[in-house]
Parts: sequence; structure tokens; C-alpha cells
Amino acid sequence: MSQLTNQIAVVTGAGRGIGRAIALKFAAEGADVVVVSRTSGNSEKVAAEVRALGRKAWAHAVDVADATSVTTAAEKILADCGRVDVLVNNAGVTRDNLLMRMSEAEWDTVLDTNLKGAFLVTKAFSRTMLKQRSGRIINIASVVGIIGNAGQANYSASKAGLIGFTKSCARELASRGITVNAIAPGFIETDMTSELKPEQREALLKQIPLASFGQAEDIAATALHLASASGRYITGQVLAVDGGMVM
Repeated sequence: MSQLTNQIAVVTGAGRGIGRAIALKFAAEGADVVVVSRTSGNSEKVAAEVRALGRKAWAHAVDVADATSVTTAAEKILADCGRVDVLVNNAGVTRDNLLMRMSEAEWDTVLDTNLKGAFLVTKAFSRTMLKQRSGRIINIASVVGIIGNAGQANYSASKAGLIGFTKSCARELASRGITVNAIAPGFIETDMTSELKPEQREALLKQIPLASFGQAEDIAATALHLASASGRYITGQVLAVDGGMVM
């Protein structure tokens, strides 16, 4: 039997990259998936990929930083699906800049999406998990939320906040059988890293003991572990999937 048979998972930021990889991994393991991203086109595209794996899929375009948008989508999702077993808060943005040049808008946009968004989405679905007395919540943080990064004060702060949010939620929800964990990816192969110059790649690789970038699949595999029965006794943890960067 597949690891997530008859489970319903909601994945935000699922239109591409890590979120897409998680949605497809969950579907391959038997889950029906609610695909959430900012654009309906990306959501529909990944939902079609989920259906091609033989699972049900629902596509939603949601601005996770907007409370009304989240509430409306959550009500529709719960009406369509009846329940949610796994929630992955992956939606995130960057607006990199040096501290002295960073605008208030750049700060607010990143904190609103990466941190407030996780709060709004978790709040929207935690009630049904409390009633079920079961659930898995997985927040996608970052190693820069642990070690910081020059030029990313806003992003690092949002991911550090997400780690604190994860631990607090884990304590609040544990008595109802709900686990809450965070995954902190390191440097993962994305469209951005593919555009790096050779010398930039070499400099980054020197920071990684395993001397290679990670793949979106590495994060998806860790998310599957936390979402499946094998992760039932793990909560309040931050799993760095980073090739040893922050050991």
C-alpha cells in the first residue's frame, strides 16, 4: 500500500519548484492533492499532472497573505474534500536587498507572504484537524532562517519566524494528534541556480560539505516522511536538508 493512500493534502506554492515536487510525490504515494499557487494557470498545470498519476486534484489561485482569499479558498476546499490530512506551507517570495537599501514594501511583502501566509493557512485548516484529532503540518523554512544571509534580512527573518511558529504550533496541537514540523532546505537546484555563473556556483558549493546542490525531490522525500506513518513521532522539529551546510 502507498504511504499516503486515502489522504488529502493541501500544498501551497505548488505551482513550481519544491511545492510542485511535493505535490507530485504525495500523489505518487496515493494522496489526493489540493494545488494552491498565486496563479490559476500554474495551479491547473500541476493539478493536471496529479490527475495523470491517477489521483484527484483541485486547483486554487490564492494570495496566502490575504486573509479573505485564504478563508474563501479554505471553505471551498473543505466543502469539496470534506477534510484535510496534510498541510504543506510552502508559498514564499524573495525581495533581496541590502539592509540599508531595503524598502518597507520589500520587507512587508516577504514577511506577509512567508510568515503571515503560513499563519493564515494553518489557522484556516487546523480547526478541521482538531476535530479529526489527527493531521500533519509541514512548513518549508530555510537554512537562512537558522544562519542568516547578507542581503536577505527580510527573507531570513520570515523563515526564522516560521521556525518559531512551527514549534509553538507543535506544542499547541500535539494533544490532538497533530504533528507540526519544518524543513529547512539549503541550496536547491532551481531556475535561479541554473543561471549562476560558474564562479558563483563554485563559491556556493564550497559552503556545502557534500559539494553539490540539492534537488526539489530531496525536499519532497523529507516531506513525505513527515507526512506518512513513519513520521508519526516527530513534532516540533526543524530538519535541515542542506548537504551539511549548518551541521
